[in-house]
Amino acid sequence: MGTTTSDITRKQFPVTDMTCAACAVSVESVLSHQPGIKSAAVNFATQSVLVEYDPLTITPAAMKQALQGIGYDMIVQETEAAKEEVENIHRRRYEDLRRRTIWALVLAGMGGILGMAYMDIPHIEYALWALSTPIVFWLGRNFFVNAWKQARHRSANMDTLVALSTGIAYFFSVFNTLFPEFWHSRGLHAHVYFEAAGFVIAFILLGKLLEERAKANTSSAIKKLMGLQPKTVTIVHPGGHTMEIPVAQVSVGNLLLVKPGEKVPVDGVVQSGASYVDESMLSGEPAPVAKMTGDRVLAGTINQKGSFQFVAEKVGGETLLAQIIRMVQEAQGSKAPVQKLVDRIAAVFVPVVIGISLAVFGAWWLFGSANGLTQGLLAMVTVLVIACPCALGLATPTAIMVGVGKGAEQGILIKDAESLELAHRVQAVVLDKTGTITTGKPTVEAMHWMEGVEVNEWQRVLYSLEKNSEHPLADAVVTSLEGQNSPVALEHVESITGKGITAEYRGQKVLAGNKALMDESRLPVPESLKRQADAWTAEAKTVVYFAGGDRVLAIAAIADPVKSTSAKAIRELRDMGVEVYLHTGDNRQTAAAVAAQVGIEHFRAEVMPADKEAFVRELQGQGKIVAMAGDGINDSQALARADVSIAMGKGSDIAMEVAKMTLIGSDLNKIPAAIRLSRQTVAAIRQNLFWAFIYNIIGIPIAAGVLYPFNGFMLDPMIAGAAMALSSVSVVSNSLRLKWQK
Repeated sequence: MGTTTSDITRKQFPVTDMTCAACAVSVESVLSHQPGIKSAAVNFATQSVLVEYDPLTITPAAMKQALQGIGYDMIVQETEAAKEEVENIHRRRYEDLRRRTIWALVLAGMGGILGMAYMDIPHIEYALWALSTPIVFWLGRNFFVNAWKQARHRSANMDTLVALSTGIAYFFSVFNTLFPEFWHSRGLHAHVYFEAAGFVIAFILLGKLLEERAKANTSSAIKKLMGLQPKTVTIVHPGGHTMEIPVAQVSVGNLLLVKPGEKVPVDGVVQSGASYVDESMLSGEPAPVAKMTGDRVLAGTINQKGSFQFVAEKVGGETLLAQIIRMVQEAQGSKAPVQKLVDRIAAVFVPVVIGISLAVFGAWWLFGSANGLTQGLLAMVTVLVIACPCALGLATPTAIMVGVGKGAEQGILIKDAESLELAHRVQAVVLDKTGTITTGKPTVEAMHWMEGVEVNEWQRVLYSLEKNSEHPLADAVVTSLEGQNSPVALEHVESITGKGITAEYRGQKVLAGNKALMDESRLPVPESLKRQADAWTAEAKTVVYFAGGDRVLAIAAIADPVKSTSAKAIRELRDMGVEVYLHTGDNRQTAAAVAAQVGIEHFRAEVMPADKEAFVRELQGQGKIVAMAGDGINDSQALARADVSIAMGKGSDIAMEVAKMTLIGSDLNKIPAAIRLSRQTVAAIRQNLFWAFIYNIIGIPIAAGVLYPFNGFMLDPMIAGAAMALSSVSVVSNSLRLKWQK
């Protein structure tokens, strides 16, 4: 029996000892070939792997063992201590790298000064040898250790290039220092390149240090989100006394106290007290949200001036904040389709460069002048130094990390890199009406009473009657009358499905419902109310009738108001060249009114969930990339079919599960913002890849000496080392520009 989808587990694990894109390809290749692993996606920028595997066939411990077999390691424990250990490993590695870089720059600088200013002093080469030895074998030892690990497993990476180039330059210089007569007897000068070997390592270490700092900035969004989780919480015990406990000890059902200025520790429902809560860190909405009894509060949001007590509903990994962090981490670790091509190139990049360097050495030796051997050796070293697989490896993941992180900060949660890349090509957006364009919450927009009616008394009757109904329209009436009316006693209350509700008040029959209920009860609608009802119906409002005794006393106009941001968002989408379609299960009149209000030309009414999905398929059949936005269970079919599926965050869990993007909050403006973010991210990826490729395409031939026959120019290995370091830093820096783009 085969593995079913439900058996597959998806987890992200930190990987240690990866130094370049070729390492990432090796890790991915080894894991992908393990039995039970469906897919493995390594992100060199985050130093992690996202694995989909069958836990019945393979365990994380077995994956760790497979990676240790090729010289890497994987952290498989998921405890807080393990997470801290990962942080400590990164911190220790950064501090060690910083120390080694400073020492390497100091010693290389001293060697450079001696090499340039005092080269004519007898035996100066011994001083240069003394200065370069600690750089090569102490400060740069990791390059040699990692290269040896790779060689043992018949593999090669960037460390191989650095170790070969600096090792050849160093040992060639040692030979020339100890046996200068070998060259003198042939009428040649015995050149040494100790300072070149030292500078190459110093510059590459500096590049790695700058790269690590820049990479840390690309993941600042996730660190910001993690920082929203408070470490402790105030619990209210049954006796009323409070106590501070670690947030990890909170259980569902605990009563918790949140004081002014504190972060909400877990998701829950307010039981007592009232305040305003800043939810901008999750929703991107700047205005604080009022919270009263019965309102939901979310982990990581910040309480303002008041204090309140709330009951914990979701704790630990179940909170919305924890889900957001998990989603952002997985999205940042996922691969964009363009990365697959880059991975194929990275897999052969180092062996190809080594082949080119040997060919360059052979060509100089065979066809060069009397100094052909020395120049060939120098050209070979320079080719090995200048080639940079890191720039290729960082081009896509760093842009994806910044794009996903920026989206999270704006309340746009992106599930994977593929949807972020695809969103820039969206040509058509299909929007659901209720909860997407409209608020999804019916409200009473107007109420019209007959002349001569005792409004105060009858309002209390209507309030009491609708309070007994469970219909959403009744809720709208109750909400509109709440606070100004106290309930009255009613008898013989009866709900009539699809029509309304009836009862008795002081011996008189009272009714609230639709026109059909009035007709059935043979209650004529006065002409003035009839005219008003017709006018409201023409405006796509729902009319609720209220009658007492033998006459209709009042009518109410109920509508699902259009969100204040919808028209602007739709106008922006159209300005971006995206076609906008409205689909709703509501009647044609309502659909037409809403479409006109927000500026949508194409709409369909009275559609079933299957119709929405069929329409998405129809647009795709015309060759269009289609995005679907919705918030309900009835949208899930169409969301699953769409190329880019967008769930409105206050909607159903099913819609959020199916969708590739989730908008926290209900602002439709986040759809054009998501498309714009995708366009910016894809542009950054293309720029990064262009510079990474063009750098290697131009740099390697120049390092090989292609300009020498024309102008006698040979690239110095030191400059090659600086250029190589700069290429990686420039790619990461270009990705970071995304943060500040609007």
